[in-house]
Amino acid sequence: MSVKTVTRPEARWTRRKDDRPAELLSAALSLFVEKGYTATRLDDIARQAGVSKGTLYLYYASKEDLFKAVVRTGLVPTLERGERLVEEHTGAMADLLEQVLFGWWGAVGDNPLGGISKLMFSESQNFPDLARFYHAEVISRGHRLVQRILERGIANGEFVAIDPELGTRLVLAPLVHLLLWRHSFDVCDVHRLDPGRYLRQHLEMILNGLRPRVTRTKPAKPAGRVRHREAKVS
Repeated sequence: MSVKTVTRPEARWTRRKDDRPAELLSAALSLFVEKGYTATRLDDIARQAGVSKGTLYLYYASKEDLFKAVVRTGLVPTLERGERLVEEHTGAMADLLEQVLFGWWGAVGDNPLGGISKLMFSESQNFPDLARFYHAEVISRGHRLVQRILERGIANGEFVAIDPELGTRLVLAPLVHLLLWRHSFDVCDVHRLDPGRYLRQHLEMILNGLRPRVTRTKPAKPAGRVRHREAKVS
């Protein structure tokens, strides 16, 4: 006789309880991107996650704590993977830069996490503590990651000598533009900006500017025939 396995109610409850932080973070991310930080209420997040507001407070003490958790679980792991990639890479810096840019877009840009950048641009002045947190956890680490690539490329002669700090900002600025566009005017764009083509064109322009110019020397002209005149004997 077969024995039917019965799942005890407390086992289901335990699994549900373990899933709640992720469910709350997913609901928070969705609402933060859709409504912005100011307009998002904890009541709305709890409702979307299917829990009471009291249950939400068991995991996160405030909206600020919840937002920081969204950033740390959604964005920071991508930066950590990028930092490991930079440390372990032994090939060309151009290839590494390509991996970092396209890897970042695949992990962050092409999903709701990309909307966090727009949120911070629009609301950081109203929430200076959050702005400092985001700058330290995301922006500064991203800048250091790319700057390290440029510095290594300059040191090994693969890239021309530039100011790596300014170069980092120029590398990253078009990516920020792409994020803002995707979460603002993309619905109005008749041609719908293709992120893959955009990033490929951006990378080519950056690398064309970074690679040393090859100076081609003109071949020496062949020497003309020298006509020897016979000396006249007087």
